[in-house]
Amino acid sequence: MSLAATLRSAAAQVFVKRTATLAAALMLTLGVNALAEAAGPLNVRIGFVAPLSGDYANYGHDLQNGAQLALDEANAQNLKIGDQTAHFELVPLDDRSDPRLGVQAAATLANQGVAAVIGHFNSGTAIPASRIYESAGIPMISPAATNPVITSQGFANTFMVIANDAQNAGVAGAWAVDVLKAKRVAIVDDRSAFGQGEADVFERTVREHGGNVVAREFAEGVSDDFGPQLARIKAANADLLYFGGLARQGAALVKQMKERSVNAQFVGGGGVANPDFTQAAGAAGEGAMAWEYGRPLAQLPDGPRFEQAFKNRFGTGVLAYAPFGYDAAWAAIHAMVNAKSAKPEVYRPALKAITFDGVTGHIAFEQDGSLKNGASTLWQVKKGVWTPVVTRGG
Repeated sequence: MSLAATLRSAAAQVFVKRTATLAAALMLTLGVNALAEAAGPLNVRIGFVAPLSGDYANYGHDLQNGAQLALDEANAQNLKIGDQTAHFELVPLDDRSDPRLGVQAAATLANQGVAAVIGHFNSGTAIPASRIYESAGIPMISPAATNPVITSQGFANTFMVIANDAQNAGVAGAWAVDVLKAKRVAIVDDRSAFGQGEADVFERTVREHGGNVVAREFAEGVSDDFGPQLARIKAANADLLYFGGLARQGAALVKQMKERSVNAQFVGGGGVANPDFTQAAGAAGEGAMAWEYGRPLAQLPDGPRFEQAFKNRFGTGVLAYAPFGYDAAWAAIHAMVNAKSAKPEVYRPALKAITFDGVTGHIAFEQDGSLKNGASTLWQVKKGVWTPVVTRGG
């Protein structure tokens, strides 16, 4: 073969090799893209635990709907976590406000490897469940459980998007002495971790402000009979009665106060200022007061939009804590998007540092996971409707 022919043959071989290499690279690229398309969106499962049956199911479903609305809106926005479009799915479990069932639900979600948990409703279930989530390395974001113990355990995975009892009941105790000028204070709680916890804070704050606590009583389980307690409170001549518990028992308490001519001013803690109370209490509820977590939705920039979107989606109005469930879910979503990962160990630092304006107000966390500068609002029943009086903090 001549030199020219040899050179032509070598050039041809180089061209063939280069063409084959380029074709292989093209096929590899197409294959990777095909696999990515076949994989579809990144499915992110977020656990949710609350009472979805039993005495407090109405609160649980209210919370669940708030969290679900956040996920619906996030999915409609086609948010990306890293390079993948995220699809958020809520995984709801029922704990019936029972600590044993709450722990079981936590273990189930941990075994399923959810990315985060929104819950629990009751402090009595949230506290033991938080230990399960801590061991599993899964963030729990509380939208309703408010006992300060939840975030004082030194855990890295516990967060609150709601003011805790030290903030809410502390404000209530100071106000009772300094503003309302109550002279003889009585306290009743429902013996739950929530109710007793806020009643303890209220009592301590009243005493710190120079107030006089003349009676400390508690409900017998879920009983609505407060006859013996009210007899002692009436004998103590109390001028203010603080109740740590939820709306149904609070309504029973004010009705029996009316029947027994106990003339003390009724002041509830969190979970009282909602339609359940006014419907059950009827005329006896007129003038009742309660300190609730957060600011009135109508006074918040995104509040009216949220209320309308909630009603359009679920066909009912907000009961109590749905806005906090909504903000808890968005806290997790924002953290995952910011960290470009749905893995708890990756996005947890972003969650700890999160700062955004939620529907309930500004969301940011203290080092222990509690809400920074939580707000509390005093409400009073006027003509059968809870009406805001004053807001502190936030």
